Order: sequence, then C-alpha cells, then structure tokens
Amino acid sequence: MPQAETELVFKDPYQLLVAVILSAQCTDKRVNSITPAFFRRFPDVNALAEASQDEVFELIKSCSYPNNKAKHLSEMAKTLCNTFQGIVPSDVEELITLPGVGRKTAHVIASVAFNQAKMAVDTHVFRVSNRMGLAVKATTPLAVEKQLVQYIPEGLIHKAHHWLILHGRYVCKARNPMCSACGVSAYCKFYQQLQKKLVDN
Repeated sequence: MPQAETELVFKDPYQLLVAVILSAQCTDKRVNSITPAFFRRFPDVNALAEASQDEVFELIKSCSYPNNKAKHLSEMAKTLCNTFQGIVPSDVEELITLPGVGRKTAHVIASVAFNQAKMAVDTHVFRVSNRMGLAVKATTPLAVEKQLVQYIPEGLIHKAHHWLILHGRYVCKARNPMCSACGVSAYCKFYQQLQKKLVDN
C-alpha cells in the first residue's frame, strides 16, 4: 500500500472532522458522495453551527444513522464555535469533548490533519491486527492500540494506521481474506494456521 493515506476527500481540519463523523458504519465512498453538496451548503463551521438539525439531515440522509449524525454534526459545530473559536483543536483530549467524537475519531483527526503519532483503531485495524498476530489477545480497540504503538516506530504510526485500514479493506477482508494475494502472508498468524490445517488434513 504505497499510498498509505485516507480515502476521505477533504481540504481542511473542519472538512475532515465532518467526513470522519459521517464515516462511522459507512463507507468512505458513500461519504465522499455526500460531502461535496454538504460543504457547498456549509463551507465552514460557522455556517454549520447556524443550521438546523433538519437542514443537516437532508444533506446526509443517504448515509447510515443520519439522525444521530445530524445531531452530532450540529452540536459539534456549535461547540467548536462556542468553546474553540471555530478552530478544530489538535489535542486529542480536547477533540474528545466534541459531540460525535470518540477516541478513534480524535486519533484520526490528530493523525491525518495534524501529523501526530496517533493510532486510530477502527473495525479494520482491530480485525487485521488480531488476525495477523500484530496484537495478541487484544479484546478492545484500546488494547490493540497500546500493543501497536508499543512496537511500531513513532514516525510510522500515522502511516501504519492507513496501511492496516487499506489492507483490511482490500486484501484481508472480513469474510474472504485474499491470502493468495497478500504480500505479508508469510508473517501472518492466520495464514500459518491455515497452512497447518492443510498439512494436518
């Protein structure tokens, strides 16, 4: 994965924050189809803060959980304006205070928008890390995160996050992992177990 970067389309931290909130349980492709019209209507956080929740809903209703996301986006914008002068903070703890922003989203913003060494663990990263053996007996996203950052060089953490996501999205798929097309199968715990089963049978 030589182009290890987000597939979400954005121009600034505000747009990235909106896109990441929309991306929960939703594909990047779907989000990228929604955001052009969204940002034409709400080009900055001040415009979004002044909008009604119904206005936001109308523009995002084709994504998953549009009611919750419309509420989060509306409240996020108001909080940004009232507490952070309309500027997306780079600090993870401050980001987490925004409605609709949890640890994973905060780490994506810190990593992608501000080039910080933060490992965001989404469903792809969680699955791939446990399947391959990069994380051992890690039952929560936080446990996976702690193990990954312990061994990945700090300068590569922001890139490793995207490596794992893209690997999980296109190669190490949830239901049908493409082990024959995988460039790192020789180092994979799951693949080694498959090979052992073949030998045993």
